[in-house]
Amino acid sequence: MTLNIQVVVDCKKPHDLADWWAQTLEWSVEPQDEAFIRSMIAQGYATEDQTIIHNGKLVWAEGCAIVPAEDTAPTTGRRILFQTDPSEKAVKNRVHWDVRLDGRDKDVVRKELEARGARHLWTASQGPHEWHTMADPEGNEFCIS
Repeated sequence: MTLNIQVVVDCKKPHDLADWWAQTLEWSVEPQDEAFIRSMIAQGYATEDQTIIHNGKLVWAEGCAIVPAEDTAPTTGRRILFQTDPSEKAVKNRVHWDVRLDGRDKDVVRKELEARGARHLWTASQGPHEWHTMADPEGNEFCIS
């Protein structure tokens, strides 16, 4: 049996962070079904205050996911879910991801990400391999190499 994994990121603004990561990874924000959301409210399973309007669409307020651009169904199981957590990030992440640049210059990508709100934390190397450790707009660490 093959298992899939979904990575979940706690954050203050899940829709904004999902937009940022979708652009960074060239993925897509997973569509939310406005008709389904409205039906859940109409049937009493949800309330209006559990929704927001984001980019002109009615969405669940507490979460937003991104998927590979070619997989908007999604069918591959590759998915990152951003969910609301109002607490401040206090310590280094115990888990982070590496963004593989597939030949792009890491210094150019670093500048592009910084221009969009990321922060450079440090540069490290092991043997001939060098990488930048960065933080996304909410402070979650990731590496580019």
